[in-house]
Amino acid sequence: MPLPMPSSVDATVDLLRHGSYVADRSLATSLYLALKLGRPLFLEGEAGVGKTEIAKVLSETLGRKLVRLQCYEGLDVASAVYEWNYARQMLEIRLAEASGDTDRSTLAKDIFSEEFLIRRPLLQALEPDVGGAPVLLIDELDRTDEPFEAYLLEVLSDFQISIPELGTVRAEQPPIVIITSNRTREIHDALKRRCFYHWVDYPKAEREVEIVRARLPDVERALSEQIVAFVQKLRQQDLFKLPGVAETLDWTRALNTLDCMELTNEVINDTLGTLLKYQDDIQRIQGSEAARLLSEVNLATRPAVR
Repeated sequence: MPLPMPSSVDATVDLLRHGSYVADRSLATSLYLALKLGRPLFLEGEAGVGKTEIAKVLSETLGRKLVRLQCYEGLDVASAVYEWNYARQMLEIRLAEASGDTDRSTLAKDIFSEEFLIRRPLLQALEPDVGGAPVLLIDELDRTDEPFEAYLLEVLSDFQISIPELGTVRAEQPPIVIITSNRTREIHDALKRRCFYHWVDYPKAEREVEIVRARLPDVERALSEQIVAFVQKLRQQDLFKLPGVAETLDWTRALNTLDCMELTNEVINDTLGTLLKYQDDIQRIQGSEAARLLSEVNLATRPAVR
């Protein structure tokens, strides 16, 4: 059942927890203010720390449609905003010619009507919806080019899009906008000024255990704590790509599928590919280094003897 918009920071924390998302208070505060004041929320951080998941949880808990724009190099207006259905337009022209209807002005008006318009994510997000304004996720904005970033700045300023053949489309109610970036390049200050900003960092051990418990409640707590402790140790190593929360959850699922009750050197070496995504990193950790880290984890997580 959809929940109402949160009325406080505490209510925002509860809203996210309802979607099994464990957020620290500073993130919940940024999200609450963005929702309350109708501003986009710009989230930066390493890949896999849970930025994209916030938009998904908001869509689920608020009962709003999720409109996702996955960014990539070369993304243009035709892919992000709208384009005309050229195949259907050509067919309409052929049919008009066959029937002898060759009035150019009438034909141009007919083929540039809404039935020939293909709506892409940004345009979809401005259209009214019975469930309320949608959640617009603009994912990995840092992968796009600067010209598209400049176009997006214009859209987010007034929540409107101009289509020369049809006019201006304005949002009756602005969408809830979540923008994410992995910071592979800097986003222009002008766009950041339109948003509230929050850096999503790797969680501390206690909160990461909470995240694992919220998402995977069937996993034994002792194993969850051991997994998180090992991942926290890995993040202190000089690796090409540190594991994020997404990798922690993947590894936990994998170990649970294998019916592991505790971490061992053998199971770590066999399953590192679910946690680390580069062969150089795997080779560096496998074997003696994994054994050393596991030994430190066992010392830290072993119950005190009374």
